[in-house]
Amino acid sequence: MMGCISSDARFFHTRRPLFVRAPEPAIDLEKCMFAMRSVPRLLVLSRRSVTLLVTALLWSSCGLAIGQGAAATEEPVVNDSHFHLTNYIQEGTDIHDFLKIMGSKVGRVALFGIPLQQQWSYQNSGDSAPTYYLQTDSPLYYYSFTDAYIAMAYRSLSKEEQARFEPMITGFNPTDMYAADHIRRVLQTFPGVFSGIGEFSIHKEFVSSKVAGETADLQNRALDRVLDFCAEVGLVAIIHNDMDVPFPKQGAPPAYLEQMKALLKRHPNTTIIWAHTGMGRIVRPIKDHAANLAVILSDPAFKNVYFDISWDEVAKYVVSSPEATKIAADLINRFPDRFLFGTDEVAPTSQQGYLKVFYQYGPLWNLLTPEASEKVRKGNFARLFDEARPKVRAWEAAHKTLSQTTSTFESGAPVSAE
Repeated sequence: MMGCISSDARFFHTRRPLFVRAPEPAIDLEKCMFAMRSVPRLLVLSRRSVTLLVTALLWSSCGLAIGQGAAATEEPVVNDSHFHLTNYIQEGTDIHDFLKIMGSKVGRVALFGIPLQQQWSYQNSGDSAPTYYLQTDSPLYYYSFTDAYIAMAYRSLSKEEQARFEPMITGFNPTDMYAADHIRRVLQTFPGVFSGIGEFSIHKEFVSSKVAGETADLQNRALDRVLDFCAEVGLVAIIHNDMDVPFPKQGAPPAYLEQMKALLKRHPNTTIIWAHTGMGRIVRPIKDHAANLAVILSDPAFKNVYFDISWDEVAKYVVSSPEATKIAADLINRFPDRFLFGTDEVAPTSQQGYLKVFYQYGPLWNLLTPEASEKVRKGNFARLFDEARPKVRAWEAAHKTLSQTTSTFESGAPVSAE
């Protein structure tokens, strides 16, 4: 995640953490995290291999390698600010099965699909059906039906179950001046469902160049219309925008940092979560990444901006070395109200697989203060979405369509559209 503040710590390494998780029964994760915080700081400063081995043993001994049938805890350990129920061919986990995967470990989830459909081109891949955008050269295209699918999945739940989800609108093209109108129509077609928009992408490695039609851009007025509408309604917006390009020229400034900052300043009344702190699979932390994030977080002009630390590709940078983890922890401890945990998992089939990013962040949790840890894992999610939901419901109530206000049976008796 965060790059370097000190002059001698400029990049995170890309090696993956070496956690070993055996399928043991789970116990209270809060107690395990407290136990981890009791480990002497000497471990953090030791050689990388020793640190990761000790951390892995601690997590294993605490029973954090949980399975789908693991024992329940009384209090959720984490909320998930970044979850995809469906994949790039619009297939995924049944929402009722996903509730079982969440179990009692995960309290609430920001729920969305993927706004892009991977085309299956016979000329490109023959009878081999691609399920991911890196498996074919065929284009991606915007898939608006994802919003209806998410809405209907949410509506199939009981009220108690619905309270655990914050559905998000994603099925719009951010280069289209009509994108804001799509969001409006979705809210009016499915009132009482959505709390925000996203995750949607502007600049994203490998993806942007594959999307059919106009390439998304941070300076496009269509994007400004979308974010203006979010401010009007109270919607939370989750944006994926790489801070830099893959394999940048040494010494070159980050390609998209200044444009992104300009966009954020143009929309001070929109709650924006910058996904993955601006990193990608091979878009590494830029030089002095943490320092650049600190500049944004320290500026009152960006008081509406938050960062999620979702995705295992981001976690690999954070836990790549004790030094990298300490830089990340120091930044989060300094700005504990501005970061949210997310998994960025896509259609998981087990709880252990779903929460793998949570486990991967073990060394980070160990270095956070109890207050910062609670806010990143749960508190900030609850605060942002608890503020957004009533605002969106109020806007919907004030902008009902005629068909929402009343409908008529053959008898002519008006009934509520709910």
